[in-house]
Amino acid sequence: MNGPEDQQLPNAFSRRAFLQALTGAAATYGIPRLAFPADEQGPFFSEIPPSISGITWAHVNGRSADMYLPETTGAGCGFLDYDNDGWMDIYLVNSGPCDFYTPPSRLRNALYHNNRDGTFTDVGEKAGVTGSGYGQGIAVGDYDGDGFPDIYLTQYGRSVLYHNNGDGTFTDVTERAGIAAPGWATSAVWFDYDNDGQLDLFVCRFVDFSKAKNKWCGNRLTNERSYCIPRVYEPMPCWLFHNNGNGTFTDVSKESGIAESLAKAWGVVACDINNDGWMDLFVASDTVPNFLFVNHKGKFEENGVLAGVGYSAYGRARSGMGVDAADYDQDGWTDLFVANVDQEMFSLYHNNKNETFSDAAVPTGIGSATKLMSGWGLKFFDYDNDGDFDLLLCNGHPDDKIDGRVDGVKYLEPMLLYRNTGKGMKNVSEQGGAIFSRPMAGRGMAIGDFDNDGAVDVLVAINNGTPVLLRNNAGRRNNWLGVKLVGKKSNPDAVGARLSYQAGDLKRSRMKVGGGSYLSAHDPRMVLGIGKREKADWLEVKWPLPSGTTQRFTGLPINRYITIVEGKEGWS
Repeated sequence: MNGPEDQQLPNAFSRRAFLQALTGAAATYGIPRLAFPADEQGPFFSEIPPSISGITWAHVNGRSADMYLPETTGAGCGFLDYDNDGWMDIYLVNSGPCDFYTPPSRLRNALYHNNRDGTFTDVGEKAGVTGSGYGQGIAVGDYDGDGFPDIYLTQYGRSVLYHNNGDGTFTDVTERAGIAAPGWATSAVWFDYDNDGQLDLFVCRFVDFSKAKNKWCGNRLTNERSYCIPRVYEPMPCWLFHNNGNGTFTDVSKESGIAESLAKAWGVVACDINNDGWMDLFVASDTVPNFLFVNHKGKFEENGVLAGVGYSAYGRARSGMGVDAADYDQDGWTDLFVANVDQEMFSLYHNNKNETFSDAAVPTGIGSATKLMSGWGLKFFDYDNDGDFDLLLCNGHPDDKIDGRVDGVKYLEPMLLYRNTGKGMKNVSEQGGAIFSRPMAGRGMAIGDFDNDGAVDVLVAINNGTPVLLRNNAGRRNNWLGVKLVGKKSNPDAVGARLSYQAGDLKRSRMKVGGGSYLSAHDPRMVLGIGKREKADWLEVKWPLPSGTTQRFTGLPINRYITIVEGKEGWS
């Protein structure tokens, strides 16, 4: 393996040495752990370069002089364990042929199999998941309950449902399933909207766009063209597909109330904002109000403006892109986050416990830090395993000609990391690692523990570039318990389940939301941080409806993953 690629690595650290270190230590409970010490002073995240990971695939946006808007909006990415070997694999979405783009050479999506030693092998061709058009994002869910995760690929033109055959291959079942969602699909989420125990599918639709409808935007005086602000395009309704339980779906967008709201939708997260046991939807829209679809037993009421999450504090529609949901302050109610474009600030919406929210972005400092930034992928997660939800933001302006036209605004932007101190959010990007000082055209962002060390890692999709894989160093400095939930009466992925746990003086609760971020899918396992405490006293799982039952577990291990099956005693 010695050669030019070794010379690219810092400190002459060779690929061989990396792999030896990676596999040289056995962890408690038989889970391989990286042999590097958990340096308390080192950066929180380290980039794993392509020469180490083997992930050499790159996104190609097909940028043209006509500045077609989909060129700058992709792409998504995801973590999933497609072969159920207990290790997170990686899926990457590329562009492809459509009415405005004919690639000069074949482009395809990639499925990278986790080799369990820090490297990955592209098996996308063999698996049959290479895509069929101009790709946007990915949503992962076991829609038929066979124990294997399936892939929904959103595309401009027509989306695709790949059924997991359980043998390392997938089959395109879009036509039979009836969920092609023709048009421009962006983010999607699997969740059980009617609590019948089946995973349904919500798909964000962006504007009414085609090659024939492409608008000219830019400077008429200089004849310099730029990507259009979506304001010039017509909004369109999103889709909601009901799972019929037989491999087919029914479009219930109209009867559910979803289609009544015309959107320019980018990101979506499924969560329960009012603790009634029915999953709601927070949808980020661009130049029209964000939507908060409140679920009234299978019928949705759009309350974004009334809830205080539709407009800015000045009563203006913003450019909502990435979203997520979590109870970041542990008051028992789910809070929301949305990222916007420059001049608008991002919003941290604190739940007022009455189906309304207050924007806490300014008092937390997030508002001022993001005033000149544009955000896409983002996620609440406990990066340091201290038990509190932190926040990671992936940024990049949509207009590649913005530099010099607007003071202080750049096309390439760095990521941001906020640590939850228990008293507020603190910007710790400077301690995050070298990646946090590197400007990027970041788009999709997924979280997942690819090396099974309990420290949740990060994957960032770059528009027209190679993805970034970040290994989490900080999470390894604390103790943790990883939980995989398998629903039986409730939906197979247990979306909507609530986990509560205690470790000494630490008591926490968190909900398993559906989706979140932008165009991306995440590790379905939940990592529960307990800091320096050396044992977890108990764990309660409240399963989603129609079950709604609660199971309690004691005598739990730490620093390993366990699987809990609904209704079954104990864990494996």
